[in-house]
Amino acid sequence: MYMTEFFIVFPEGDVQEIDRRLPFNALVDMNGKVLGLPLPTNKMIVFRVNGIKTEEKKGSSITYHILEMLSAEELLEYV
Repeated sequence: MYMTEFFIVFPEGDVQEIDRRLPFNALVDMNGKVLGLPLPTNKMIVFRVNGIKTEEKKGSSITYHILEMLSAEELLEYV
């Protein structure tokens, strides 16, 4: 049996499991859900997938999505 797991890693180092792989540079909310554009406001907590790291082990694959938090100024271009 082969197991595949996906996680998001917040800037503070906290790790949370999610149900699927995220695309690089995607904008996501705090639960790892991809946000649609345009954003309704720039006053949201939004993260960008800044890096993806996959660890292959016997019988499993673990993918970590490294997140960076975007500021309200940075979000203006997506509103």
